[in-house]
Parts: sequence; structure tokens; C-alpha cells
Amino acid sequence: MTRAAAPESAPGTEGKPLAEVPLPGSGDTAERFRVLYALGREDLGVARLVEGHLDAVAVLDEIAGLRAGPGERWGVWAAQPPGPGLSARRSGGAWLLDGVKPYCSGAHSCTHALVTADTGDGRRIFAVPLGQDGVRPVPGTWQAVGMAGSDTPDVAFTGVEATAVGGVDAYLERPGFEHGGAGVAACWLGGARAAAEPLYAAVRKRPEDTVAAAHLGAVDTLLSSAGTVLLRAAEEIDGDPADTLGGARTRTLRVRALAELVCTEVLGHVGRATGAGPLCHDPRHARTVADLTVYVRQHHAEHDLAVLGVRAAALDGSAGPGGR
Repeated sequence: MTRAAAPESAPGTEGKPLAEVPLPGSGDTAERFRVLYALGREDLGVARLVEGHLDAVAVLDEIAGLRAGPGERWGVWAAQPPGPGLSARRSGGAWLLDGVKPYCSGAHSCTHALVTADTGDGRRIFAVPLGQDGVRPVPGTWQAVGMAGSDTPDVAFTGVEATAVGGVDAYLERPGFEHGGAGVAACWLGGARAAAEPLYAAVRKRPEDTVAAAHLGAVDTLLSSAGTVLLRAAEEIDGDPADTLGGARTRTLRVRALAELVCTEVLGHVGRATGAGPLCHDPRHARTVADLTVYVRQHHAEHDLAVLGVRAAALDGSAGPGGR
């Protein structure tokens, strides 16, 4: 399996150094989303790694006012599926982590990670240098063809020293948790645009093919509409970075639901318009489709839609389109 590593600059963005990517809510969240979109369009595996590093930088800044060091490559390992998971215990003046954390993107290439673990008082997030002997990626725990390049196995921890970042539930309760969730949708949408490239190329080559052109018209409508919503979300995040108006959760649920829908619809239109040819003969397209199919499953489908539905029912419908 080919394992990617987060680059020092963002592909598709004229070499913008990652250290210069704006933090969410800093006044230029749209630029942050443009970088993530470009990454997704270039390579979804790399996008996943860079998005994790950028998210970790934002978490460290928001919770603790800390910065990543030069040359450090961070991940955020915060998945909490059913199972025993990871626990944290005090030993003298230190925290030690034990157990298994699933879905650890960049397990072989990250130098540090922010890792959630259960304590006796609740769930906390910890900063972990990954060069310790007790950190061990578990072979064979990632079987998917899609997102293979993101290097996302389970990782076992045995007596691993860690530093608590913030208090109990600080990771989930900060406004930036929702802002980061919207950023992931930007990666998905970049991947959807990449997946649509064979259809764009087909219509450029044969504009008289009205069936292909109609499919591309639908794809263009979906992608441009989602892009507009994403930029509107960036404006709202910059207008209320601390979420004093309480709109962040609903906004992120809407953005992610729309992005997931757009990705699914784009894949359908492209497949129906171009047939099996690109999937069988274009390795970049085949990888993008496989990657996007897996990556977009970070959206929790009907579970997230149900949460959004309950919140939508409580809103004042007279607020009109985009109302909170």
C-alpha cells in the first residue's frame, strides 16, 4: 500500500505553505476552504492528511493557545465507534494511554496526534508524540481500496505518555469543532469535482452529445450550488467565530448533508454519462471514485439528517432561506 505524507505546501494552491492557511473564524475562512477544496481535487488521500494537520493546528490554537512546531505533522484521531476504545489514566504527574484507537489517518507518517480517550471523569483530548515505543499501528485493520493512501489503520497504545489539551469535552464543546466539520465538506466537494473531470472532458470533445451535456449541466448545477453554500458558511463563521448566535451546529449539518448529496449525485451522473470506460482505463479517476466513496461516509447519513431535522423543526420558518 502506498502511504502518503502531508506535504509542506498545499497541492493545487500555487505552493501555499500550510503554515499560512488561515485558521477557521480568523477572517478568511473562505481561503481555508479553497485550500481544502483544491487538495480534495488534487488527491483525496493527501487531502485527508493535510485536513487532519490543519484541524490539529486549529484545535491547539483554540483550546490551549499552542502552535505546532517546525517539521511536525499532526493528525486528529478522534473517532469513537462502539467498542472498548482508548482509555487514559494518571500515573504520578503524567497521563498514560492504553487501548486501541480506530481510523488513525497518517499513522505511519504523522509525528504527533491529538487523540481522544476516556478518563474516569469523561472524554478528553491528548497531545501525543508518536515516536514512543508504545505506539503501534495494527496491520490489516484498513481493508478498503478507497482512501488507502490516507494510511488509516487502527493504532494500539500501551502506556503511552500524553499531555491533556483542555478539560473534559473541551474538544467537542468548542465552536471550532463545527467549523472544522464544514472544512471536511470542502475536501469532499473538491473530490467530486475531480471525479467529474472525465465528463467535462467528454463534453469538451463532443459538445453535440446532448445526453452527456445534460448530465454535465446537472453536475455543474450541483457543484456550483454547493460551492456557493460553502462560501456562505465561511462568511457566517467569520462573522461569528465564537458561535454566540448558536448557528454553528445547524450550519455544519446542512453543509455536510448537502456536500454528501452532491458527491453522491455527481458520481451517479458521471457514471451514467461516461459508462465503465473511465473506471476501467483511467487510474486517476478510478482512484478518485473509490476514495470519495469511502471518504464521504464520514457523513453519518440518516443519523445526521435526523439531528438536522429536529433542529430544523425548532427553527422559525419565517426566517426564509438560510435562516437560523
